[in-house]
Amino acid sequence: MKKSLHLSVLALAVSLGLVACSNTSTDRTPTPADKLQITQQAGQQYDAQTFFETTTYFGSSFSENGESILIGSDQSGIFNLYKLDAATGAQSPLTTFKDTTYPVSWFPNDDRVLLTQDNAGNELYHLFVRELDGKITDITPGDETRAGFVNFTNDGKYFYAMTNERDAKFMDLYRYDAKTYERELVFKNELGFNISEVSKDGRFVSLSKTHTNRDSDTYLLDFNKRIVKPTIISKHSEPANYNPMTFSADGSALYYSTDAKGEFSQVWKYDIATGEHSLAVKDDWNVSFVYFSESGRYRVSGVNADASTKISILDTKTGKALKLPQLPDGDLRNVNFSKDEQTLAFYINSDTSPSNLFVWQLGTDSVKQLTQALNPKINPDDLVASEVVRFKSFDGLDIPGLLFKPKGASADNKRPAVVFVHGGPGGQSRTGYSAMRQHLINHGYAVFAVNNRGSSGYGKTFFHLDDKNHGENDLQDIVYGKNYLQTLDWIDKDKIGIMGGSYGGYMTAAALAFEPDEFKVGIDIFGVTNWVRTLESIPPWWESFKKALYDEMGDPATDAERHRAISPLFHAQNITKPLMVIQGANDPRVLKIESDELVEKVKQNGVPVEYVVFDDEGHGFSKKHNRVTASEAYVKFLDTYLKGAGLKVPGERVATK
Repeated sequence: MKKSLHLSVLALAVSLGLVACSNTSTDRTPTPADKLQITQQAGQQYDAQTFFETTTYFGSSFSENGESILIGSDQSGIFNLYKLDAATGAQSPLTTFKDTTYPVSWFPNDDRVLLTQDNAGNELYHLFVRELDGKITDITPGDETRAGFVNFTNDGKYFYAMTNERDAKFMDLYRYDAKTYERELVFKNELGFNISEVSKDGRFVSLSKTHTNRDSDTYLLDFNKRIVKPTIISKHSEPANYNPMTFSADGSALYYSTDAKGEFSQVWKYDIATGEHSLAVKDDWNVSFVYFSESGRYRVSGVNADASTKISILDTKTGKALKLPQLPDGDLRNVNFSKDEQTLAFYINSDTSPSNLFVWQLGTDSVKQLTQALNPKINPDDLVASEVVRFKSFDGLDIPGLLFKPKGASADNKRPAVVFVHGGPGGQSRTGYSAMRQHLINHGYAVFAVNNRGSSGYGKTFFHLDDKNHGENDLQDIVYGKNYLQTLDWIDKDKIGIMGGSYGGYMTAAALAFEPDEFKVGIDIFGVTNWVRTLESIPPWWESFKKALYDEMGDPATDAERHRAISPLFHAQNITKPLMVIQGANDPRVLKIESDELVEKVKQNGVPVEYVVFDDEGHGFSKKHNRVTASEAYVKFLDTYLKGAGLKVPGERVATK
């Protein structure tokens, strides 16, 4: 559940200005020469439009002949599909929708494309086919249906998809004819399984079943048996999570993840014929994923190492790691092989460089960069890399976070700061390029992305420390993160705000309501404000992991009193600091009424409130112009109420929609 709720928060931005030093005995007032030097050290300042003209690319799958790569890109301002020439990098648009559209897959034997799209952020995703002549066909029945692609068979004759058209609560599995799109229901999911993958020969299906937020099982379904019934392969006595990852290329084995062996998840191999289990991949951190190239010769695995992804590629024929040529700094992402396994496509991403697509011909000495994502108007030297830091919370627990220090910040040039709280619960702030963070930092604000207790990536004990304790100990971690910032000589300790999206938005509102003297301002981005309502109105397609959600947050039937106690809406009279709220009108997870009610109640306190609603967005802002609009709103709000604290008369109300 934690991972399912976790969504990226887009478009956070504020503007720069020199910050006055605090009056301590070691400080001195900067001279004009000092200020000139500080400005030079800080580099060039860029506006929101410039930052968000940076292009987001994703997707790296090869066409059948290996000549093209299917990508998604927001270069037009709206995410659409493009065909990229693997040799030259030349791009041709495949779709020109005015609503956000994502690539799914090439068809294995021709240049047709599967794609997906919802309706203005409502998360009711449909599957579409782009035909060779450019015609787009919706293969998902029903306006209220939610669908998801699973995979193709190895011969390309069939593909599998799941929909909740029969029962809104559960996803059933269908086999589609890849030529006619006629389909057959092959697994009626009446017991709430999560469908993972179908083996490439079409014989086996891997499933999982969530029991609690600490315990899950992995199952196999064999279509060759007379009675098609899921069989458990992960029998265990102590609570542990077992989740399927992928089948071997020949379908003889299933690889699954489990945290049964220690704090961190490992990947194990299950031999289907013999029933034997053997360790496949382990690390000192969570192994996040494993998958194989077309023939199975190459195995790609990724590890979540202290908020960064470390990828390894194993040549299963030699048993040795594939030796890559010299690469730019950053983490590899979305590694894919061509069908003949002679070409590798991948992205490289870092705090200071957005994802760029590269290709490498195996055995050669260099890679070729096919995209240039960063806006050429931005000097990369003006961007800032994070530092992983840890601090002690109220009970002595080590709390990790990513700290971004603005250029030119020093004891003589102290900067305001924002504590950023990720979504979830159970998400994780990670390294990697973020226009929201870099824009904020570029305009003079330190950003401290705290991974409070309950965050993923730091072991299962840490992950479960916030269970049924939300808005309490995890909130104290955030407060102590602010306290840590106040020990740094380059931070203006009197100008620290808080912001976050989704669960981070909840934590922002909770901080202002329950710890009203700690932060100077708060920016709540589609955050939960009323847990009683939210937990009673979750989307029906969350049914399969609702029990895990209740283990995490509490059951509304028995924990309503605690839910009310931790909901900022019912304590809004305590909010005395300036508040900004951002909301998507079509959000199915955090309903707009949540934000409406909080804004109205806080206004009654005579507190400055700004409210921005996007009518064409849901839980996250996918359209570039909306991200720019949001960034400009953050700029004005933080400049006024954090950097320029006191410029507005107390009680003035500002509302924008």
